[in-house]
Amino acid sequence: MDKKTIKDIDVAGKTVLCRVDFNVPRSKETGEITNDNRVVAALPTINYLIEQGPKAIVLFSHLGKVKTEEDKAKNNLAVVAPCLEKHLGRPVKFINATRGEELETAIKEATDAQVILVQNTRYEAGESKNDPELGKYWASLGDVFVEDAFGSVHRAHASTAGIPANLPSAVGFLVEKEIAYIGKAVNDPERPLVAILGGAKVSDKIGVIENLLNVADKIIVGGGMCYTFAKAMGHEIGNSLLEEDKIDLAKSFIEKGKGKLILPIDSICSDKFGVDGDIKECGADVPAGYMGLDIGPKSIELFAKELQGAKTVIWNGPMGVFELEPFAKGTIAVCEALANLEGANTIIGGGDSAAAVMQLGYADRVSHISTGGGASLEYMEGKVLPGIAAIDDK
Repeated sequence: MDKKTIKDIDVAGKTVLCRVDFNVPRSKETGEITNDNRVVAALPTINYLIEQGPKAIVLFSHLGKVKTEEDKAKNNLAVVAPCLEKHLGRPVKFINATRGEELETAIKEATDAQVILVQNTRYEAGESKNDPELGKYWASLGDVFVEDAFGSVHRAHASTAGIPANLPSAVGFLVEKEIAYIGKAVNDPERPLVAILGGAKVSDKIGVIENLLNVADKIIVGGGMCYTFAKAMGHEIGNSLLEEDKIDLAKSFIEKGKGKLILPIDSICSDKFGVDGDIKECGADVPAGYMGLDIGPKSIELFAKELQGAKTVIWNGPMGVFELEPFAKGTIAVCEALANLEGANTIIGGGDSAAAVMQLGYADRVSHISTGGGASLEYMEGKVLPGIAAIDDK
């Protein structure tokens, strides 16, 4: 990797600014954290920094979308401080401000690797605009910057790209690991490389499909997006999800991907979106009045066969509406196939596929689960990620 990592920088006695991803899911009723995986994912970097004896570690993160005063109240980052404190086993000082005297004084007076958590970066209107003044101001609070929020590196924000434009910088262990896994899979994979793409829309994955058609040995397509491909091939799709304006694009992908694009050959269909409809197996065509909500048993068999012998697999997007039990079989089957692949590097590209792997109990049987849905997708497209590009080269 050509970017500096935290092992390449000296932080002893310094104030370290660290961008983490504490955008944790919370209960709508109580506001309490329902899953602290993102906090846990940041611990190796924070603990390593503590061991190096800095003056202070100042943590920046966003939480949710902040457009109104109501959003501010709802997305107050204070909820994370006790959770982080528990995991670190040491005090975390939460500062209910994103700039000003209270924050500056807390940082100035900090000693002995004091961990300081700054209020939600999106409280600042200039955050998402990458306001140069804001990036410069935040950078002025520290001596060195560490980027460890992979879920945010595809955004050119003040806290991801603005701070490192003004300070010596390095990536933390989480970002280093993501670059190592996804970067290697896309740029220098052990072959055969098989990509599995699911999810609802072709439009979400256009760039990924275009890039992977040049890179992968096979691309398996499932999820709602496969019905646009089915329509492009002349099949009936009933009321299944369709992006009418993407049919010609799907045709061009089918043409370009001859021999490497693998599409479903049957579906699990229902006349209702829900568990209480008339659910049945359909072939390549979905009957009128029905919608395809999962891949069918023949497709499961086909996909398992196409995965045999793969040495690198990247998976992004579920095969069906896996949250509903009758339409989870396709996604479960992909989880099982990946879990049983001998000697393969299996990478789950964040988002819904990561949620599925964890929810279905396969997390410890794959090589890597990405912490960034959008970031991993853009990385798979071959795009430059601003939050990584801004980090100092070795």
